[in-house]
Amino acid sequence: MAEVINIALIVIGGLVFFLGVISQRIKEWNLSEPLLALVIGVLLSLAFETLDLRLLNPLLLEEAPRLALAVGVMGVALRVPSSYIIKNWRSIAAMLGIVMPFMWVMNSLLTYWLLDFSFLTALILGAIMTPTDPVLAITIVSGQIAKDNLPERLRDLISVESGSNDGLAYPFVMLPILWMTHRPEEALNRWVIYTIFWEVGAAIVLGALIGYTSGHLLRRAQSKRAIDLPSYTAYTLALTFLTLGGVKLIGSDGILAVFVAGIFFGMTSTDEERRDEERIVEGADRFFTIPIFALLGLVIPWQEWIRLGWAGLILSFLMLLLHRIPILFLIKSLVPNLKSKLDILFTGWFGPIGVAAFYYARFSMRQTGIEGLWPVVSLVISMSVVLHGITATYFTKLYGKHSSKKPEDE
Repeated sequence: MAEVINIALIVIGGLVFFLGVISQRIKEWNLSEPLLALVIGVLLSLAFETLDLRLLNPLLLEEAPRLALAVGVMGVALRVPSSYIIKNWRSIAAMLGIVMPFMWVMNSLLTYWLLDFSFLTALILGAIMTPTDPVLAITIVSGQIAKDNLPERLRDLISVESGSNDGLAYPFVMLPILWMTHRPEEALNRWVIYTIFWEVGAAIVLGALIGYTSGHLLRRAQSKRAIDLPSYTAYTLALTFLTLGGVKLIGSDGILAVFVAGIFFGMTSTDEERRDEERIVEGADRFFTIPIFALLGLVIPWQEWIRLGWAGLILSFLMLLLHRIPILFLIKSLVPNLKSKLDILFTGWFGPIGVAAFYYARFSMRQTGIEGLWPVVSLVISMSVVLHGITATYFTKLYGKHSSKKPEDE
């Protein structure tokens, strides 16, 4: 066990340090940090093939992505201007209320059609891979290349969607799980009363209260000069973990609460303060999330992937291609932020699957005992990391080249 811990410390520290030093070069090479982290994880699994990966506690494989996801959605929440959600509510509502359910249905049907799973299991798999990953999304819409080529309305839309639908995916995951583990009428009642009203509804209310109250307490402390710079630096991270742990402890959706808390906390901040807070959380985000992709590479179930065969590869590609683009073309008039076919294609393609799916897969395995979920989810995540990683910079520049307006004009 001591050997595993020491190797983990070397890998985490070395990985974050190395990728941080060459972060700008990575984008110039048309790559992404999560992609390189995944590759490094795979290489480590080959280098340390004698290492017993069974020492990795299943709870660790569930909680590590949950922590990374919480930091990621807080970073997204602080990145978005507080006025954006109010001004663009129609586009956000369409993305969450129409596109998200379509993604679940499309993912589930593709899984049921291509793989040998029951319909309920396919529904679970479809729900697991519904949320847009905030970690991968931020690597696409942040940085100088994105600012130079993408309009702000598009960058903010992808950011808000990726931050909010990670928590909102929870009821989609829970419905087939409850249907599988309870009688139909009991499952539906429990889903409506407990999952929707308490786990989701209470998370939104509690997140708003925690975020807004925390923001006012911080401003009050600043006005009275009762807080020093190191304490201020730690404040947003403390808010993230306080909200995640506290809300989950009372049985509600901690991930969703963290995002809402970040939005309401940002409402109490000036633009300059929000940029400072965003940089703090983004630094922590890098530290927490990059190792998650290395961990994924380390625990890839190669034999199970081989057994999935071509069907698994076809499923992964079709899921990334079809679970957003068709519905966005159909509801274009309901999403004012998407002003052209180019907008639809870019937003439709860049709905990456990553840390959120990692977390929900491990959570669902614990709830149902279905070990077959992990090979499928890990394959789709890996496909997303690779394809979105190698196309992000190229497609972003291509968008800027063919867009009729410059980003600063929009």
